[in-house]
Amino acid sequence: MHAHRPLRIDRAAFAADIDALAQITEPGRPWTRRSFSPRFLQGRAWLAGRFAEAGLETRIDAAGNLIGRWSANNPHAAVLMTGSHSDTVPDGGRFDGIAGVLAGLAAIRALRAAGYDPVHTFELVDFLAEEPSEWALSCIGSRGMAGALSAKDLASLGPAGESLAAAIDRVGGSIARLDSARRDDILAFVELHIEQGPVLEAEGDDIGIVSGIAGIGRVRARFEGVAGHAGTQPMHMRADAGLALSRFMLALRDAARAVIGVGHFTATVGVAKLEPGGANVVPGAAEAIVDIRAEDDGAMAGFIEHLAIIAGEAAAAEGCRVAALTEISRTRAVACDAALRDTIAAAASSVSATTRPLASGAGHDAAFMARIAPSAMLFVPSRDGASHCPEEWTDPEALALGADVLLNALILRDQAPAGADLNRLPKGRQS
Repeated sequence: MHAHRPLRIDRAAFAADIDALAQITEPGRPWTRRSFSPRFLQGRAWLAGRFAEAGLETRIDAAGNLIGRWSANNPHAAVLMTGSHSDTVPDGGRFDGIAGVLAGLAAIRALRAAGYDPVHTFELVDFLAEEPSEWALSCIGSRGMAGALSAKDLASLGPAGESLAAAIDRVGGSIARLDSARRDDILAFVELHIEQGPVLEAEGDDIGIVSGIAGIGRVRARFEGVAGHAGTQPMHMRADAGLALSRFMLALRDAARAVIGVGHFTATVGVAKLEPGGANVVPGAAEAIVDIRAEDDGAMAGFIEHLAIIAGEAAAAEGCRVAALTEISRTRAVACDAALRDTIAAAASSVSATTRPLASGAGHDAAFMARIAPSAMLFVPSRDGASHCPEEWTDPEALALGADVLLNALILRDQAPAGADLNRLPKGRQS
Protein backbone atom coordinates (compact mmCIF):
# COMPACT_ATOMS: atom_id res chain seq x y z
CA MET A 1 0.00 0.00 0.00
CA HIS A 2 1.42 3.38 -1.05
CA ALA A 3 0.90 6.62 0.81
CA HIS A 4 -2.51 8.19 0.10
CA ARG A 5 -3.75 4.94 -1.42
CA PRO A 6 -6.04 3.13 1.02
CA LEU A 7 -6.81 -0.54 1.24
CA ARG A 8 -10.25 -1.97 0.45
CA ILE A 9 -11.94 -5.05 1.85
CA ASP A 10 -13.05 -8.03 -0.24
CA ARG A 11 -16.70 -7.17 -0.86
CA ALA A 12 -17.87 -10.57 -2.02
CA ALA A 13 -16.37 -12.38 0.98
CA PHE A 14 -17.79 -9.80 3.41
CA ALA A 15 -21.30 -10.08 1.95
CA ALA A 16 -21.10 -13.88 2.02
CA ASP A 17 -20.07 -13.79 5.68
CA ILE A 18 -23.00 -11.52 6.58
CA ASP A 19 -25.44 -13.83 4.81
CA ALA A 20 -23.98 -16.99 6.32
CA LEU A 21 -24.07 -15.80 9.93
CA ALA A 22 -27.51 -14.23 9.56
CA GLN A 23 -28.86 -17.56 8.35
CA ILE A 24 -27.96 -19.14 11.70
CA THR A 25 -31.30 -18.25 13.25
CA GLU A 26 -34.18 -19.83 15.12
CA PRO A 27 -36.43 -21.66 12.62
CA GLY A 28 -39.21 -19.38 11.42
CA ARG A 29 -37.83 -16.41 13.40
CA PRO A 30 -35.41 -14.36 11.32
CA TRP A 31 -33.11 -13.10 12.65
CA THR A 32 -32.87 -14.61 16.12
CA ARG A 33 -29.75 -15.76 17.98
CA ARG A 34 -30.40 -15.01 21.63
CA SER A 35 -27.33 -14.97 23.85
CA PHE A 36 -26.57 -18.24 25.67
CA SER A 37 -28.92 -20.19 23.35
CA PRO A 38 -27.95 -23.16 21.15
CA ARG A 39 -28.28 -20.96 18.03
CA PHE A 40 -25.95 -18.39 19.58
CA LEU A 41 -23.38 -21.08 20.29
CA GLN A 42 -23.76 -22.36 16.72
CA GLY A 43 -23.05 -18.87 15.44
CA ARG A 44 -20.08 -18.59 17.77
CA ALA A 45 -18.64 -21.86 16.46
CA TRP A 46 -19.02 -20.56 12.90
CA LEU A 47 -17.26 -17.32 13.86
CA ALA A 48 -14.43 -19.14 15.61
CA GLY A 49 -13.85 -21.13 12.45
CA ARG A 50 -13.68 -17.97 10.34
CA PHE A 51 -11.33 -16.32 12.83
CA ALA A 52 -9.02 -19.31 12.65
CA GLU A 53 -9.16 -19.37 8.83
CA ALA A 54 -8.00 -15.75 8.87
CA GLY A 55 -4.92 -16.77 10.85
CA LEU A 56 -6.11 -15.51 14.24
CA GLU A 57 -5.35 -17.22 17.54
CA THR A 58 -8.84 -17.81 18.88
CA ARG A 59 -10.02 -18.14 22.48
CA ILE A 60 -12.91 -17.38 24.80
CA ASP A 61 -11.91 -15.22 27.74
CA ALA A 62 -13.17 -15.61 31.31
CA ALA A 63 -16.08 -13.22 30.68
CA GLY A 64 -17.28 -15.27 27.72
CA ASN A 65 -15.98 -13.05 24.91
CA LEU A 66 -14.79 -14.72 21.70
CA ILE A 67 -11.43 -13.17 20.78
CA GLY A 68 -9.25 -13.58 17.70
CA ARG A 69 -5.68 -12.32 18.09
CA TRP A 70 -3.07 -11.30 15.53
CA SER A 71 0.13 -10.75 17.49
CA ALA A 72 2.66 -8.10 16.58
CA ASN A 73 6.35 -8.97 16.42
CA ASN A 74 6.87 -6.97 19.59
CA PRO A 75 5.54 -9.17 22.43
CA HIS A 76 4.99 -6.07 24.58
CA ALA A 77 2.91 -4.20 22.00
CA ALA A 78 -0.42 -2.80 23.13
CA VAL A 79 -3.65 -4.13 21.59
CA LEU A 80 -5.64 -2.40 18.87
CA MET A 81 -9.14 -3.86 19.21
CA THR A 82 -12.27 -3.91 17.09
CA GLY A 83 -15.47 -5.93 17.10
CA SER A 84 -19.08 -5.95 18.23
CA HIS A 85 -21.56 -8.73 19.07
CA SER A 86 -23.28 -11.67 17.40
CA ASP A 87 -26.28 -12.11 19.71
CA THR A 88 -29.61 -10.57 18.69
CA VAL A 89 -32.91 -9.37 20.06
CA PRO A 90 -35.84 -11.62 19.13
CA ASP A 91 -36.57 -11.33 15.39
CA GLY A 92 -34.11 -8.51 14.73
CA GLY A 93 -30.43 -9.23 14.12
CA ARG A 94 -29.86 -9.29 10.37
CA PHE A 95 -27.03 -6.73 10.70
CA ASP A 96 -27.14 -5.42 14.28
CA GLY A 97 -23.90 -6.54 15.90
CA ILE A 98 -22.68 -8.96 13.26
CA ALA A 99 -21.80 -6.13 10.86
CA GLY A 100 -19.17 -4.89 13.32
CA VAL A 101 -17.68 -8.30 13.99
CA LEU A 102 -17.50 -9.27 10.33
CA ALA A 103 -16.25 -5.85 9.21
CA GLY A 104 -13.38 -6.33 11.63
CA LEU A 105 -12.73 -9.76 10.16
CA ALA A 106 -12.83 -8.33 6.63
CA ALA A 107 -10.35 -5.63 7.65
CA ILE A 108 -7.91 -8.15 9.11
CA ARG A 109 -8.18 -10.33 6.02
CA ALA A 110 -7.36 -7.33 3.83
CA LEU A 111 -4.36 -6.43 5.98
CA ARG A 112 -3.00 -9.96 5.92
CA ALA A 113 -3.55 -10.26 2.15
CA ALA A 114 -1.59 -7.02 1.70
CA GLY A 115 1.33 -8.36 3.72
CA TYR A 116 0.77 -5.75 6.38
CA ASP A 117 3.18 -5.82 9.33
CA PRO A 118 1.25 -4.56 12.38
CA VAL A 119 2.96 -2.32 14.90
CA HIS A 120 0.43 -3.31 17.55
CA THR A 121 -1.31 -6.58 18.26
CA PHE A 122 -4.78 -6.69 16.66
CA GLU A 123 -7.72 -8.31 18.41
CA LEU A 124 -11.18 -8.97 17.01
CA VAL A 125 -13.92 -9.49 19.61
CA ASP A 126 -17.41 -10.93 19.61
CA PHE A 127 -18.65 -9.60 22.96
CA LEU A 128 -20.97 -11.82 24.95
CA ALA A 129 -24.61 -10.75 25.26
CA GLU A 130 -24.61 -7.11 24.19
CA GLU A 131 -28.39 -7.19 23.85
CA PRO A 132 -30.54 -7.34 27.01
CA SER A 133 -30.42 -10.96 28.12
CA GLU A 134 -32.75 -13.22 30.06
CA TRP A 135 -30.72 -12.16 33.10
CA ALA A 136 -32.00 -8.56 32.72
CA LEU A 137 -28.52 -7.31 31.84
CA SER A 138 -26.92 -6.10 28.61
CA CYS A 139 -23.28 -5.77 27.51
CA ILE A 140 -22.27 -8.69 29.71
CA GLY A 141 -18.98 -9.45 27.96
CA SER A 142 -17.79 -5.86 27.72
CA ARG A 143 -18.78 -5.30 31.35
CA GLY A 144 -16.58 -8.24 32.24
CA MET A 145 -13.68 -6.87 30.19
CA ALA A 146 -14.09 -3.52 31.95
CA GLY A 147 -14.32 -5.07 35.42
CA ALA A 148 -17.96 -3.97 35.73
CA LEU A 149 -19.72 -7.28 36.44
CA SER A 150 -20.85 -7.20 40.08
CA ALA A 151 -21.49 -10.10 42.41
CA LYS A 152 -25.17 -9.14 42.29
CA ASP A 153 -25.10 -9.35 38.49
CA LEU A 154 -23.49 -12.77 38.55
CA ALA A 155 -25.98 -14.09 41.12
CA SER A 156 -29.06 -13.02 39.14
CA LEU A 157 -31.24 -15.90 37.99
CA GLY A 158 -32.44 -16.54 34.45
CA PRO A 159 -34.32 -19.38 32.76
CA ALA A 160 -34.72 -22.54 34.86
CA GLY A 161 -33.10 -20.76 37.80
CA GLU A 162 -29.65 -20.72 36.20
CA SER A 163 -27.39 -18.00 37.59
CA LEU A 164 -25.62 -15.64 35.22
CA ALA A 165 -22.32 -16.95 36.57
CA ALA A 166 -23.28 -20.50 35.61
CA ALA A 167 -24.47 -19.35 32.19
CA ILE A 168 -21.17 -17.60 31.47
CA ASP A 169 -19.31 -20.76 32.45
CA ARG A 170 -21.64 -22.80 30.24
CA VAL A 171 -20.72 -20.81 27.10
CA GLY A 172 -16.97 -21.10 27.69
CA GLY A 173 -16.19 -18.38 30.22
CA SER A 174 -14.74 -18.95 33.66
CA ILE A 175 -16.17 -16.99 36.57
CA ALA A 176 -13.49 -18.42 38.83
CA ARG A 177 -10.96 -16.48 36.72
CA LEU A 178 -13.14 -13.45 35.94
CA ASP A 179 -10.46 -10.98 36.99
CA SER A 180 -8.29 -12.27 34.14
CA ALA A 181 -10.83 -10.89 31.62
CA ARG A 182 -10.19 -7.32 32.75
CA ARG A 183 -7.85 -5.52 30.37
CA ASP A 184 -5.25 -2.80 30.80
CA ASP A 185 -3.32 -3.37 27.56
CA ILE A 186 -5.67 -1.84 24.98
CA LEU A 187 -4.36 1.04 22.87
CA ALA A 188 -7.75 1.81 21.34
CA PHE A 189 -11.12 0.25 20.55
CA VAL A 190 -13.07 1.04 17.37
CA GLU A 191 -16.53 -0.41 16.66
CA LEU A 192 -18.55 -0.36 13.43
CA HIS A 193 -22.33 -0.62 13.83
CA ILE A 194 -25.46 0.00 11.83
CA GLU A 195 -27.03 3.33 12.76
CA GLN A 196 -30.41 1.87 13.82
CA GLY A 197 -31.91 5.26 12.97
CA PRO A 198 -32.91 7.31 9.91
CA VAL A 199 -30.43 10.20 9.89
CA LEU A 200 -27.66 8.96 7.57
CA GLU A 201 -30.09 7.76 4.93
CA ALA A 202 -32.21 10.91 5.14
CA GLU A 203 -29.19 13.23 4.92
CA GLY A 204 -27.40 11.20 2.24
CA ASP A 205 -24.21 10.65 4.27
CA ASP A 206 -22.12 7.48 4.13
CA ILE A 207 -20.69 7.37 7.65
CA GLY A 208 -21.75 8.63 11.04
CA ILE A 209 -18.80 9.45 13.29
CA VAL A 210 -20.27 8.87 16.72
CA SER A 211 -19.83 11.82 19.04
CA GLY A 212 -20.98 9.95 22.11
CA ILE A 213 -23.20 7.21 23.47
CA ALA A 214 -26.22 8.50 25.32
CA GLY A 215 -26.75 7.81 28.98
CA ILE A 216 -29.96 5.93 29.79
CA GLY A 217 -32.30 6.72 32.65
CA ARG A 218 -35.48 4.84 33.54
CA VAL A 219 -38.19 6.12 35.86
CA ARG A 220 -41.37 4.39 37.08
CA ALA A 221 -44.38 6.70 37.30
CA ARG A 222 -47.58 5.59 39.04
CA PHE A 223 -50.86 7.51 39.22
CA GLU A 224 -53.78 6.58 41.47
CA GLY A 225 -57.37 7.75 41.16
CA VAL A 226 -60.69 6.04 41.85
CA ALA A 227 -61.92 2.99 39.96
CA GLY A 228 -65.54 3.09 38.89
CA HIS A 229 -68.12 1.62 36.55
CA ALA A 230 -67.51 2.85 33.01
CA GLY A 231 -71.22 3.19 32.35
CA THR A 232 -72.49 4.74 35.57
CA GLN A 233 -69.66 7.07 36.60
CA PRO A 234 -70.37 10.53 35.09
CA MET A 235 -67.51 11.93 33.06
CA HIS A 236 -67.22 15.08 35.18
CA MET A 237 -67.11 13.10 38.45
CA ARG A 238 -64.23 10.76 37.64
CA ALA A 239 -60.68 10.49 38.93
CA ASP A 240 -59.36 8.54 35.93
CA ALA A 241 -55.76 7.49 36.44
CA GLY A 242 -55.51 6.49 32.80
CA LEU A 243 -56.21 10.05 31.71
CA ALA A 244 -53.65 11.34 34.22
CA LEU A 245 -51.08 9.06 32.63
CA SER A 246 -52.13 10.23 29.16
CA ARG A 247 -51.63 13.86 30.15
CA PHE A 248 -48.27 12.93 31.62
CA MET A 249 -47.16 11.23 28.41
CA LEU A 250 -48.08 14.23 26.27
CA ALA A 251 -46.36 16.64 28.66
CA LEU A 252 -43.32 14.35 28.65
CA ARG A 253 -43.13 14.56 24.87
CA ASP A 254 -43.37 18.35 24.91
CA ALA A 255 -40.74 18.67 27.64
CA ALA A 256 -38.33 16.41 25.73
CA ARG A 257 -38.80 18.45 22.55
CA ALA A 258 -37.97 21.57 24.54
CA VAL A 259 -34.55 20.23 25.55
CA ILE A 260 -32.23 21.85 23.02
CA GLY A 261 -28.57 22.71 22.73
CA VAL A 262 -27.21 19.71 24.63
CA GLY A 263 -27.00 17.11 21.89
CA HIS A 264 -29.11 14.00 21.53
CA PHE A 265 -32.11 13.76 23.88
CA THR A 266 -35.22 11.55 23.86
CA ALA A 267 -37.93 10.51 26.33
CA THR A 268 -40.27 7.60 25.66
CA VAL A 269 -43.04 5.64 27.35
CA GLY A 270 -42.96 2.16 25.84
CA VAL A 271 -44.52 0.28 28.74
CA ALA A 272 -47.82 1.32 30.32
CA LYS A 273 -50.41 -0.51 32.42
CA LEU A 274 -53.96 0.38 33.51
CA GLU A 275 -55.53 -1.16 36.60
CA PRO A 276 -57.70 -3.05 37.15
CA GLY A 277 -57.67 -3.48 33.36
CA GLY A 278 -61.34 -4.07 32.57
CA ALA A 279 -62.96 -2.68 29.43
CA ASN A 280 -65.91 -1.47 31.52
CA VAL A 281 -63.92 -0.04 34.44
CA VAL A 282 -62.57 3.50 34.90
CA PRO A 283 -58.87 2.97 35.68
CA GLY A 284 -58.14 3.41 39.36
CA ALA A 285 -54.38 3.26 38.79
CA ALA A 286 -51.99 3.66 35.89
CA GLU A 287 -48.28 2.97 35.68
CA ALA A 288 -45.58 3.57 33.09
CA ILE A 289 -41.84 3.24 32.61
CA VAL A 290 -40.17 6.33 31.17
CA ASP A 291 -37.02 5.73 29.10
CA ILE A 292 -34.75 8.79 28.84
CA ARG A 293 -31.68 8.99 26.59
CA ALA A 294 -29.30 11.93 26.86
CA GLU A 295 -25.88 12.78 25.46
CA ASP A 296 -25.47 15.28 28.32
CA ASP A 297 -25.63 14.00 31.91
CA GLY A 298 -26.74 17.39 33.20
CA ALA A 299 -29.70 17.41 30.83
CA MET A 300 -30.64 13.95 32.04
CA ALA A 301 -30.49 14.97 35.70
CA GLY A 302 -32.48 18.15 35.16
CA PHE A 303 -35.14 16.35 33.16
CA ILE A 304 -35.62 13.65 35.78
CA GLU A 305 -36.05 16.34 38.44
CA HIS A 306 -38.60 18.10 36.21
CA LEU A 307 -40.69 14.93 35.95
CA ALA A 308 -42.10 15.63 39.41
CA ILE A 309 -43.68 18.86 38.15
CA ILE A 310 -45.00 17.22 34.98
CA ALA A 311 -46.48 14.30 36.88
CA GLY A 312 -48.02 16.50 39.57
CA GLU A 313 -49.76 18.74 37.05
CA ALA A 314 -51.07 15.75 35.08
CA ALA A 315 -52.44 14.09 38.21
CA ALA A 316 -54.08 17.27 39.53
CA ALA A 317 -55.83 17.92 36.22
CA GLU A 318 -57.69 14.60 36.58
CA GLY A 319 -58.28 14.64 40.32
CA CYS A 320 -55.66 11.94 40.88
CA ARG A 321 -52.40 11.72 42.80
CA VAL A 322 -48.84 10.70 41.99
CA ALA A 323 -48.37 7.50 43.96
CA ALA A 324 -44.77 6.90 42.89
CA LEU A 325 -42.09 8.52 40.80
CA THR A 326 -39.08 6.27 41.23
CA GLU A 327 -35.78 6.28 39.40
CA ILE A 328 -35.07 2.66 38.46
CA SER A 329 -31.66 3.05 36.84
CA ARG A 330 -29.30 5.54 35.27
CA THR A 331 -26.11 5.17 33.26
CA ARG A 332 -23.82 8.05 32.37
CA ALA A 333 -23.28 9.29 28.84
CA VAL A 334 -19.98 8.35 27.21
CA ALA A 335 -18.09 10.69 24.88
CA CYS A 336 -16.17 9.02 22.07
CA ASP A 337 -12.44 9.71 22.00
CA ALA A 338 -11.70 12.90 20.02
CA ALA A 339 -8.44 11.65 18.49
CA LEU A 340 -10.07 8.42 17.32
CA ARG A 341 -12.94 10.40 15.82
CA ASP A 342 -10.35 12.39 13.85
CA THR A 343 -8.75 9.12 12.77
CA ILE A 344 -12.09 7.81 11.49
CA ALA A 345 -12.68 11.08 9.64
CA ALA A 346 -9.26 10.84 7.94
CA ALA A 347 -9.92 7.22 6.98
CA ALA A 348 -13.32 8.14 5.56
CA SER A 349 -11.77 10.92 3.50
CA SER A 350 -9.19 8.50 2.13
CA VAL A 351 -11.95 6.32 0.62
CA SER A 352 -14.13 9.30 -0.44
CA ALA A 353 -16.84 8.56 2.11
CA THR A 354 -18.97 11.46 3.33
CA THR A 355 -19.38 11.83 7.09
CA ARG A 356 -21.39 13.63 9.73
CA PRO A 357 -21.17 13.66 13.54
CA LEU A 358 -23.94 11.60 15.08
CA ALA A 359 -24.80 10.68 18.65
CA SER A 360 -25.84 7.14 19.54
CA GLY A 361 -29.14 6.91 21.35
CA ALA A 362 -28.64 3.16 21.73
CA GLY A 363 -26.25 1.50 24.13
CA HIS A 364 -23.17 -0.33 22.82
CA ASP A 365 -20.20 -2.32 24.09
CA ALA A 366 -18.03 0.70 23.22
CA ALA A 367 -19.52 2.49 26.23
CA PHE A 368 -17.94 -0.03 28.59
CA MET A 369 -14.73 -0.25 26.59
CA ALA A 370 -14.38 3.51 27.03
CA ARG A 371 -13.83 2.85 30.75
CA ILE A 372 -10.54 1.11 30.01
CA ALA A 373 -9.30 2.51 26.67
CA PRO A 374 -9.88 5.30 24.14
CA SER A 375 -12.96 4.19 22.21
CA ALA A 376 -14.92 5.35 19.18
CA MET A 377 -17.65 4.17 16.82
CA LEU A 378 -18.70 4.62 13.23
CA PHE A 379 -22.21 4.08 11.90
CA VAL A 380 -23.41 2.92 8.49
CA PRO A 381 -26.93 3.72 7.22
CA SER A 382 -30.03 1.73 8.14
CA ARG A 383 -32.79 1.62 5.54
CA ASP A 384 -35.81 3.57 6.82
CA GLY A 385 -34.06 3.67 10.19
CA ALA A 386 -35.41 0.19 10.93
CA SER A 387 -33.66 -2.01 13.49
CA HIS A 388 -34.56 -4.67 16.07
CA CYS A 389 -37.11 -5.97 13.57
CA PRO A 390 -37.11 -8.42 10.63
CA GLU A 391 -37.04 -5.50 8.16
CA GLU A 392 -33.60 -4.34 9.36
CA TRP A 393 -31.44 -3.75 6.27
CA THR A 394 -28.26 -2.01 5.19
CA ASP A 395 -27.15 -1.93 1.56
CA PRO A 396 -24.16 -4.25 0.94
CA GLU A 397 -22.06 -1.48 -0.60
CA ALA A 398 -22.83 0.83 2.33
CA LEU A 399 -21.62 -1.92 4.66
CA ALA A 400 -18.50 -2.50 2.59
CA LEU A 401 -17.68 1.20 2.50
CA GLY A 402 -18.01 1.31 6.27
CA ALA A 403 -15.65 -1.66 6.51
CA ASP A 404 -13.19 0.21 4.26
CA VAL A 405 -13.30 3.14 6.68
CA LEU A 406 -12.77 0.82 9.65
CA LEU A 407 -9.85 -0.88 7.88
CA ASN A 408 -8.03 2.35 7.14
CA ALA A 409 -8.79 3.83 10.55
CA LEU A 410 -7.11 0.79 12.10
CA ILE A 411 -4.07 1.32 9.89
CA LEU A 412 -3.86 4.99 10.82
CA ARG A 413 -4.11 4.30 14.52
CA ASP A 414 -1.69 1.39 14.33
CA GLN A 415 1.07 3.34 12.65
CA ALA A 416 0.65 6.89 13.94
CA PRO A 417 2.53 7.84 17.11
CA ALA A 418 1.09 10.40 19.50
CA GLY A 419 0.82 13.79 17.83
CA ALA A 420 1.24 12.44 14.31
CA ASP A 421 -0.64 13.82 11.31
CA LEU A 422 -3.55 11.40 10.96
CA ASN A 423 -4.48 12.74 7.54
CA ARG A 424 -1.69 10.78 5.88
CA LEU A 425 -1.99 7.07 5.34
CA PRO A 426 1.21 5.18 6.14
CA LYS A 427 3.48 3.69 3.48
CA GLY A 428 3.42 0.00 2.79
CA ARG A 429 3.15 -2.62 0.08
CA GLN A 430 0.46 -2.49 -2.60
CA SER A 431 -2.27 -5.12 -2.17
